[in-house]
Amino acid sequence: MSQFSQLDAVEERFQTMEVQLSQPDIAKDPKRYRDLMQEYAHLRRLVDVWRDFKGVRTELEEAREMLGDDDPDVREMAKEEIGGLEDRSADLEASLKRLLLPRDPNDGRNVMLEIRSGAGGDEAGLFAADLFRMYTRYGEQHGWKFELMSSSDNAAGGFKEVIASVAGPDAWSRLKYESGVHRVQRVPATEAQGRIHTSTCTVALMPEAEEVDVQVDPGDLRIDVFRASGPGGQSVNTTDSAVRLTHLPSGLVVICQDEKSQHKNKAKALKVLRTRLYEQEERRRMEEERGVRLAQVGTGDRSERIRTYNFPQGRLTDHRAGLTLYSLDRIIEGDLGDMLDGVAAWFETEALKASEEEA
Repeated sequence: MSQFSQLDAVEERFQTMEVQLSQPDIAKDPKRYRDLMQEYAHLRRLVDVWRDFKGVRTELEEAREMLGDDDPDVREMAKEEIGGLEDRSADLEASLKRLLLPRDPNDGRNVMLEIRSGAGGDEAGLFAADLFRMYTRYGEQHGWKFELMSSSDNAAGGFKEVIASVAGPDAWSRLKYESGVHRVQRVPATEAQGRIHTSTCTVALMPEAEEVDVQVDPGDLRIDVFRASGPGGQSVNTTDSAVRLTHLPSGLVVICQDEKSQHKNKAKALKVLRTRLYEQEERRRMEEERGVRLAQVGTGDRSERIRTYNFPQGRLTDHRAGLTLYSLDRIIEGDLGDMLDGVAAWFETEALKASEEEA
């Protein structure tokens, strides 16, 4: 119990936050309100498990005392209860250890999703479209809202690149381990010989930044406007509505041309730019805090191959977690729950091992 000695103070903090959040003027400071709500949601899970754990430990002590009863029936009943309570106590203890891992400060944020086709030509573009539909359908099941920020089609009807903002409960916490290279093995529709081709796409998930997180100095921007165009250079509209933002200090470039309004394209481009700048700063901070330990559990870097989708075998394999599922037909249609749970559990286990090694 000594390892959980701080949790009574955490429970007191949680009760104080309940009072703070009930105050009518708390919403006047959006950033403070958001931060409090995120901390409150995390502490609520921790406090609920802690209360359950204390309750089970009390029941366990009472059941052990019953082992000294003169009545043999009471002693036998106590033995039966103790077995179940010890199992329950062990499960709750493991949950507490996971919940006590350092909290991801971005949990609770919305997400910027970027998918780019890689090796494989038109087939890679079609796979990019499949991945985008997969995440979209999963999000729709959870009430998330997808806003298309930018897209570039290829001649086969797929995507060279697609960027979308994803807003909804737990969007970041559920999708944050999806960054990396996704590989597909299947027979393209255009393949007359029935040969299996391998193609790749790069997926990047970034916590979406808000204006309060990243202030972009207008003087640091070069803004170019031009006429939007579709596949093959075909004109989409007849006005200079497309926007290219270049952030001069970092060299980051963002292009948005999906809207007919130059103003809307600029607003979307700024949103994407803020998110990329926020990600850069977060990555720098993480590298400073963790140093070389990042390599021990995988960095989630977009150059790291993380998953293979093998259609002939109906198999999905996540190479980081060593997880293989033979339900690819359901997964590609948005049934991602088991896969996301398995990957998250692996990352939590690795983080727990690293934490125990440092202790």
